[in-house]
Amino acid sequence: MRADRLVATLLFMQTRGRVTAAQVAAELEVSVATARRDLDALSAAGIPVYPQPGRGGGWALVGGARTDLSGLTATEARALFLLLGPVATASSETKSALRKLLRALPQPFRLEAEAAAGAIVVDPARWGESDERPPALVDELQRAVVRRRKIRLGYERAGQRTRRLVDPWGLVDKDGTWYLVAGTENGQRTFRVDRIATVETTDEIAHRPEDFDLSTAWSEVVEEVERHRSSLSATVLITATLAPVLRKQQGRHCILDGPTGDGRVRARITAPTPLMIAQQLAGWGAAVEVVEPESVRAELARLGAELVRRYRFTGE
Repeated sequence: MRADRLVATLLFMQTRGRVTAAQVAAELEVSVATARRDLDALSAAGIPVYPQPGRGGGWALVGGARTDLSGLTATEARALFLLLGPVATASSETKSALRKLLRALPQPFRLEAEAAAGAIVVDPARWGESDERPPALVDELQRAVVRRRKIRLGYERAGQRTRRLVDPWGLVDKDGTWYLVAGTENGQRTFRVDRIATVETTDEIAHRPEDFDLSTAWSEVVEEVERHRSSLSATVLITATLAPVLRKQQGRHCILDGPTGDGRVRARITAPTPLMIAQQLAGWGAAVEVVEPESVRAELARLGAELVRRYRFTGE
């Protein structure tokens, strides 16, 4: 896993002082290009790793060679854990590497480093379309999560803006769409970051339950959303070449069941109502055929009739 390599690269540099990408590649048994990308990633995360140009150059860890991580500042330790934290759920080995790294930090830095490691969860399964660009407020929200400070949000939904004082607990990157999981006076709530218009970080300490785990909390959010969104299923047929496009567009709400023998693929689309499924499929035109249920077919027919009435060509 990449997280393991990044930790190993940092420790290797601290024992050697200055290294080349080729030396890192040989030590970790990866390609030189991979080693160079890892070194760039450490540097971009705020760790004091810098390339040294010229003869006898390479990559150096500012501060000289050390055998532990006690030379990291609080900001550098937080940056490293923010970099590694989102992939910590990938394997027990990655979690072990982060625990070892945490124990190597000076005691005053451990609290923020722990908070940083659990500040972000990456969920690769999308809910529909995404522009895949992190909103500008992600960094500010991330800092508030790590520093455990209450924030005031200007939140827009259904054309209305509200002001809310919340305790930020963590951020989730769901395949390019970001969500803030936070505590409110009404309990845990989830906010889409692209609907947050303003953020004001206060000096008030944010309350976070001792047993809170962001990965577990997000799994519960997904389960609840999926239960609501998947209450109705429609069976559709689509050409094999377009099936992957439909799957990508609909995310986890499209299940491909396999080929039908006539060049098409059978798929199932889920949503709360027949109208919502019809609205999602109307733009596909004749490329998608709804087999069942009849309620979705009826909604598509109604939508088609409305479009014909509105856009009927009246010229000669």
